[in-house]
Formats: sequence, C-alpha cells, structure tokens
Amino acid sequence: MREVLEDKVRERLRLRERRQDFERRMRKKRSEEMDVLEEVFDRPTLMTIYSLLNRGYLQDIFGVVKSGKESRIYWGKSPRGYNLAIKIYLTTSAEFRRGMQKYVEGDPRFKRVDRSTRSLIYLWAFKEYDNLGLAREAGVRVPRRVAVEKNVLLMEFIGKDGVPAPLLKEAPLTNPDKTFQEILGGITRLYQKARLVHGDLSEYNVMIWRDHPVIFDFAQAVRLDHPMADTFLRRDLSNIRRYFSRMVAGVLDLDDLYRKVVAQVAEQA
Repeated sequence: MREVLEDKVRERLRLRERRQDFERRMRKKRSEEMDVLEEVFDRPTLMTIYSLLNRGYLQDIFGVVKSGKESRIYWGKSPRGYNLAIKIYLTTSAEFRRGMQKYVEGDPRFKRVDRSTRSLIYLWAFKEYDNLGLAREAGVRVPRRVAVEKNVLLMEFIGKDGVPAPLLKEAPLTNPDKTFQEILGGITRLYQKARLVHGDLSEYNVMIWRDHPVIFDFAQAVRLDHPMADTFLRRDLSNIRRYFSRMVAGVLDLDDLYRKVVAQVAEQA
C-alpha cells in the first residue's frame, strides 16, 4: 500500500514539473512574440498602418509570411479584395543601417537626407517603391507597387491565399534554360531601360510564379551612375550564372554575360 502511495506521489510530482516546464516555455514564447510585435509595430508604424487603412489602400492584415533582419512581410487585402504584401522595415535595426551604407553612398537620392536610422529607413522604403516602378516600366517582371508611407511598403502579393510563390532556390524548374534566359533578360532590361542594377540578385530573391521568374527586393538597387554599379552587376550575374551552370549546358562565362547586358548602353555612351 505504501509503495502504491509513493508511486502516486512521484507521478503527481512529475506531472507538476511537466506542467511548470510547459508554463515556463509558454511564458517565454509569449514574451518572444511580444518582443517581435513591439519591434515591428511600434507607435509610428501603427500610425502609418492606420493612415494606409484610412486612405483606402489597406483593408486587412493577416499573418507574417517572411521575416528577416531588416523587415517583416505580412499578407494583407485591399478594400477591393486584392492580395497585398505589406513590407514593414524595422526602424530599430542598427545592423541594417550599417548594411545600407554601400548602397546609399553615391546615390543622389540620399545626398540631403538626415542620416538618422529612422529617416534613412523611410527613404529606403521609398527607394524600393521607386525602383519597382522603374523596373516595371522597363518590362521587368516584378511585384506591382501599390503605395508607400514612411517604413511601410504595399505591393502585389506574389502567391495565393497567403502562401508566397516558391523561391528559385526551392522551385522545381520544368525548363531551366528558359528560366535562366528570362532572368538574364530581366537583368538586361533593368540595366538598359530602367538604368538600374539590382545589387543583391541571387536564387533567394527570385520567385517562380506561374512558370515565370519574378524578381523582388529592390531597395538596394542602384542607378548606373552609382560608383559600385559595375561591381554589383558583375556580382548579380555571377550569382545567377553559378546557380544555373549546374543545370544548363553552355552557359556563357561571366565576362561574356556582362558584355551582353551592357552592350547597348556602352554603344550609346
């Protein structure tokens, strides 16, 4: 009888320890979630979201679909029911500010701007909005821009029902050569018509949607007169060439790809 009672006591203690451990983990999880919410939705950002709601650009905000060091992307809906990607740049990231410098220095759009973190990030969001417009006008397949205010950018959601289209890195390609040529064509139109270089292009910022590549993440894109534009272009081409060289036969070497992209602009210079 005594042994039975001791076993029951031990079992009860084990259950209590498991419950206490579960409660500790839940408190930690809730605390982490609150930290994320406070980092993203500080008062100025909440006021910006409220302004976009009042101006009729935004109706609903759902869950986060992508989380990075510099921004969070949420799925949302417009008043007409269109799917939106809501990109919120974090205004508290000092590391993000340091990473901007190589793209900011030499860009005339940043010459007379307050270099405080918040002001830079507001302009960074506007820069992405501006670059998306230039890229789309040039015939590059990119998300359609909708609106920008302070550190919040609204654009077309590439995907369905809150599930984003797969990245190039993740997508099984039915025709890799065709996809490679389409991306190379996008880089070329971006350079020759929009007079921009993406600056951070790789298999991680190209999505495959309806069997076509869609290039995204344009905040760091620079104009051709930027002192690092040539370096960035070569890096973009090198990344894409490296990714496709394993599945596409006869890919041109980096110098030939570079000459192909800049040829028309070089002739006009």
